[in-house]
Amino acid sequence: MPEMQQGRPVKDLFCLKGRVALVTGGTGNGYGSQAVAALAEAGATVFITSRDQLRAQQTAAILRDKGLDVRGLALDLESEPSIAQVVETLVGETGRIDILVNNACSNHFESFETISLRDWNQVLAVNMTGTMLISRATAPHMLKNDGGVMVNLSSIYGVVAPDQRIYGESGTNSPLVYGMTKAALIQMTRYLATFWAPRIRVNCLTPGGLFNHQDEQFIGQYVAKTPLGRMAGADDLKGAILFLASDASAWVTGQNLVVDGGWTAW
Repeated sequence: MPEMQQGRPVKDLFCLKGRVALVTGGTGNGYGSQAVAALAEAGATVFITSRDQLRAQQTAAILRDKGLDVRGLALDLESEPSIAQVVETLVGETGRIDILVNNACSNHFESFETISLRDWNQVLAVNMTGTMLISRATAPHMLKNDGGVMVNLSSIYGVVAPDQRIYGESGTNSPLVYGMTKAALIQMTRYLATFWAPRIRVNCLTPGGLFNHQDEQFIGQYVAKTPLGRMAGADDLKGAILFLASDASAWVTGQNLVVDGGWTAW
């Protein structure tokens, strides 16, 4: 009989102690904050970013008061020098980067018929080009060490078209440019996963709608279309983020994990 390979305890697979993570965005009450909490609670040192440096630092201070190792940095994803500065600062302070979560995104709540070219290009610049640039900037530091992990946050509207009926006639909460860029992240994930394999794992996480005290009519219409009967709550993305960022998913790359309460299963 062949000798059974000795496995690691499950708790060790999910442990991120000694690892350094960068989460773009993460200062609001959206999915980025869940990513920050999940990584920090698992033991990682987490850097969060915002265009507003004070906001990033204040958010980090609140989390440090809770016993989490979180630090804040200013970042403009439309600026290559800003991206380079963030990576240089992070590596200068810690000597490494192990995890990148591409969470920050831009959106303009305008209809397809009226969105300006300037606003259209700004969303493309942040959601697609900015994600590419910061991924490219962090990869060399991952490759110098033990490899690394990247997680791109997409959206259900990168997988399926929005049901305009739940937004009213304008559909301005689900503009075309947003869905286009989120779909592009899924393909970027596949490309980079094969490009940097086997040293860097790259996966995509596609969440559904997060409850944020929206209009009651909208919530009711959204929930009616969701098999699990509710919008996402404050913890619903944390487990998925930790899975993809940790050794628990060591044999997973180039994949898109959909966490949407079943929205796309109909």
